[in-house]
Amino acid sequence: MSGENPAPVGFEQHDHAACVGTGLAAAEARCAAEGLRLTPVRRKVLEILLQEHRALGAYAILDLLREAGFGSQPPVAYRALDFLAEHGFVHKIERLNAFVACAHPGTSHMPAFMICRLCEAVAETRSTPARGSLGEAARAAGFQIERTVVEAEGVCPKCIDKVSS
Repeated sequence: MSGENPAPVGFEQHDHAACVGTGLAAAEARCAAEGLRLTPVRRKVLEILLQEHRALGAYAILDLLREAGFGSQPPVAYRALDFLAEHGFVHKIERLNAFVACAHPGTSHMPAFMICRLCEAVAETRSTPARGSLGEAARAAGFQIERTVVEAEGVCPKCIDKVSS
């Protein structure tokens, strides 16, 4: 990961079809390169999350899988989500107990999320906890950070007018 921290992905307007295509292509390429199996159900779960551009819970994903002709048992969705999360294709949003497609596929990073409390839209950026006060505290304690969960709740640009000043 470079020292550059690009703008958050999730609130701005963009070419959505290209975004979905790029995300799927990145996952397919990485799976092929690393010998991982991107099964049809795993691919479909990733596609659903890329298309939605918001966090979805496992049961919402299961409903969409059922509509697409895949299994309707919860383990189907959970196994796919476990694989996708383990390999960084999706991230779990702890605050919502839901999952979102990774906005920075193909890069090793620690994500940070901004969650709109009104519409539950999620934007992702890269976090650098080792460089901030958390990193300083960890170093002072002899602790090595391996994973962080950074989630900020607030109001997205589309909902800001709904909030009274």
